[in-house]
Amino acid sequence: MSEPANAVPTLLCVDDEPNILAALRRLFRPAGYRVLVAESGAAGLLVLENDSVDLVISDMRMPEMDGAQFLEQVRARWPDTIRLLLTGYSDVGAILAAINRGEIYRYITKPWDDNDIQLVVRHALERRTLGLEKDRLEALTRQQNETLMTLNDSLEAKVAARTGELKAAHDTLVASNDKLKRNFITTIKILSGMIEMRGSHLAGHARHVADLARRLAIKLGMDAKQSQEVFIAALLHDIGKIGFSDELLDIPANRLAGDHLGNFRKHPLRAEQLLMPLEDLRGGAAIVRAHMERFDGAGFPDGLSGLAIPQGARILALASDYHNLQNGALLGRRVLPEDAKQIIYNSSGKRYDPAVVAAFRALFEGDIIEPPADLALLSRQLVPGMVLSRDLVTRDGVMLLSAEHLLDAGLIRQVQDFESKSESRLAIRVWPPKEAP
Repeated sequence: MSEPANAVPTLLCVDDEPNILAALRRLFRPAGYRVLVAESGAAGLLVLENDSVDLVISDMRMPEMDGAQFLEQVRARWPDTIRLLLTGYSDVGAILAAINRGEIYRYITKPWDDNDIQLVVRHALERRTLGLEKDRLEALTRQQNETLMTLNDSLEAKVAARTGELKAAHDTLVASNDKLKRNFITTIKILSGMIEMRGSHLAGHARHVADLARRLAIKLGMDAKQSQEVFIAALLHDIGKIGFSDELLDIPANRLAGDHLGNFRKHPLRAEQLLMPLEDLRGGAAIVRAHMERFDGAGFPDGLSGLAIPQGARILALASDYHNLQNGALLGRRVLPEDAKQIIYNSSGKRYDPAVVAAFRALFEGDIIEPPADLALLSRQLVPGMVLSRDLVTRDGVMLLSAEHLLDAGLIRQVQDFESKSESRLAIRVWPPKEAP
């Protein structure tokens, strides 16, 4: 049986000479051992019967029961106890008898060297510990093998059952994770919508910018994670304006001056500070911080240029300006989409990254326009089980339901009631139902 790693080793010294016992006690106690003594073999056996002993040091020559006889009984009754023989004369026959009958670990001659005997004892105890650990591991292995053999007959069924449980748990975790992701994006969209309620020309701006930014990111070969990061950054790119006065929000960017211009230039930094505490938004925070930089280095807040500007920020800069040109926030007048495109093309290499401009041009002019995969329906055409393919928003840009929302009878009634009370029709798009196999 193994012993606690911090247990103090116990030594039993057996000798008929009290001065020898005293010397051994003085030698080993300071070394951290627990030392027991006995003045005869019979006394030593009595100690072993009443106490747990790790190692025995026995003198060879003792009256009534010599060391060989004593150690032979120790071996028979307490085989895990290490046995050392202490002899003061060169009787080879007696030593051999002790080795054969008592199976002693080592014999030590008198007078001994303190360092040598301490080294022998330490090595002996280490060997005993290793032996006990080996026995414990072998016993554990045998027990485990027996358990495996017992389970063998029903192993396949148990494995199948466990696999089913793990798959169910995995599916639950995946569903929970997907729900958390959807809720996260929905929360971001709600926050974005709240920001846009401050400005007269902001309604729907962030969603349009986010959609274009994600399409540009995909066009430029960014992976799903990077594209999503750009999308989230685009939804929140105006969060730094949340403290702007109504007057400042209504001034077009090309007419800002003085304190208004100074405050406006701080909004990317404020946005980064607001987003940084949430770990999942730190990548987006870096994009938002740099989205007012220019490719030629004339932007702010850090005056970065070229490829030193994060790619997501270079994408967001173009996507945001494209929609701001059309809603009047950039020039103070609304620009037609075709004119907005031309302004962007003319600013390639100056305000915008030429690679992003090329992707923008390809997105609008170079691709074959395919019909949308989703369906546009009236509210009276909705049926429970349909899934929204896009956010359901009012004409004012307020989001009512997020994309991927599963519609039930209650939600459909609420949508129809909203249209009736507001006397307006919502733009509803859903994924087509899957065909039955």
